Amino acid sequence: MVNSTEIYDVLIVGAGPVGLATALGLRQRGIHNILVIDQTHNFRPVGQVLDLLPNGLKALNCIQTQAYEAITTGGIRFSPANFSPNNQPKISPEWVQKNTNGERISAIPLSFEHWFNLYGEGRVSMAWYELQTCLRNLLPDNLVKVNHRCVNVVDEPELGCVRIDCICDREIEANPYAHWEQEQPQNPLISQDLEPLNPSFQLQSFRAKIVIAADGINSRIRQVLYKNTPYQPVAKPEYSGFSAIGCTHITDIPQSLRTELEETFFSDCRIVTLIQDKITPNCQGLDKPRMILLNRPTGEIGYLLHAALPLETLEKSSGNSLINLAITDLKKAHFPDSLQQLVGLSSLETLYKRPYYIHRVIISNQLKFPSSAHLYAPDSHVEMQPFWSQGRVVLVGDAIHGMPPFAAQGVNQGFEDALVMVTLLEELANNNHWNYSDKITQCFQTYEEFRRPFMAKIQQATLERLEWSETQLLEYNQAVYGRNFQDIIQQLKASG
Repeated sequence: MVNSTEIYDVLIVGAGPVGLATALGLRQRGIHNILVIDQTHNFRPVGQVLDLLPNGLKALNCIQTQAYEAITTGGIRFSPANFSPNNQPKISPEWVQKNTNGERISAIPLSFEHWFNLYGEGRVSMAWYELQTCLRNLLPDNLVKVNHRCVNVVDEPELGCVRIDCICDREIEANPYAHWEQEQPQNPLISQDLEPLNPSFQLQSFRAKIVIAADGINSRIRQVLYKNTPYQPVAKPEYSGFSAIGCTHITDIPQSLRTELEETFFSDCRIVTLIQDKITPNCQGLDKPRMILLNRPTGEIGYLLHAALPLETLEKSSGNSLINLAITDLKKAHFPDSLQQLVGLSSLETLYKRPYYIHRVIISNQLKFPSSAHLYAPDSHVEMQPFWSQGRVVLVGDAIHGMPPFAAQGVNQGFEDALVMVTLLEELANNNHWNYSDKITQCFQTYEEFRRPFMAKIQQATLERLEWSETQLLEYNQAVYGRNFQDIIQQLKASG
């Protein structure tokens, strides 16, 4: 067992965008005795394209301006010039919603300038891996250690720190970005004193005054902290009741079908969401399938189907059976034959499925979650609020409030967590309170009290916003995107 004697001020578990942004923010504020660990063996292209919205970009700009500039420069800033196929008329950079007759219902402008004019900050898109790489390149190489999978958390009050025990797997690489139900089983070869009995594993421990768990929706640290507590049933993420079935590229499309799709759905856009509805904005519930179509400049067409499916049905489906599952769902919802034919042409090489999970920040029958979701509530009359921290350990990002991507707020809310955390830890460092457990507890309580109510609203909006009126949507947008983050920083400092 390799056991480091160094005690870091802050250890960040998870080298995703939220963990890396937190590290950048701490260094920007003069906190350099930090380390980031991650279970991956190698950083490689994984993940989907993310929408970085005004609130996330505002938070990132406050965390570290250099990171903000790198992302807004390197990300996709939609404009008619880069949104239209070569040698084709320029298409307005909008994400259009239509019914299955091809009639336009509404549209979301995608241009950076549109969002900036409304909310004082723009909107860019970037692949998850590119975002991770962009942030990681701003940190010294020795600050991020890979191949360290957390298996245990131990409080060491006599040393004024917490110990994180990790497995370094020298033989087999697991995909740390796989869905939570595919998580590697807990290693049965670790004895009580955490000495490895299998030569393919090596154990290493790290100590820190504060541990920030940014290890994703399947957070191992969350599972350890919630064990043997009333919140153990929600230690792992819960299936939200919704899933995605998609195909990134379909190439061999008969010309007659391509013409029908282009004339009916792509006539004035390249990205379109289709719902089975009359021309009435925002009256489509999440229990009805929604289909996103993407007309790529290279000629291929991709799709993403959001559907309320039983998890066991999705898990049993793959290849052609997954295609048939998607077609059946579209047929039940009376989607036109053209869309069913498109799905039938899906390439097995680019076909994928994704169940959506959630960590609810408030467990209450007062929140309107979909009836198809399998949610835990031991007493429907009792509101439960799973804790966000314990001792010197605090959870951030998807580890505490992971949710489906319907409102594109996952990474954006994670950046808000990071901003709140680095602001509060800056005050802790300025007062040299690293060794005061009560001050650390107060810091984490401030973080939780500040973020939980807002995250409850974001989670509720994520699962309800399609049923809102236009007025409700405008109010939501202003409340989320229009905030002044310098004011937020001042509020946090005043609360300390």
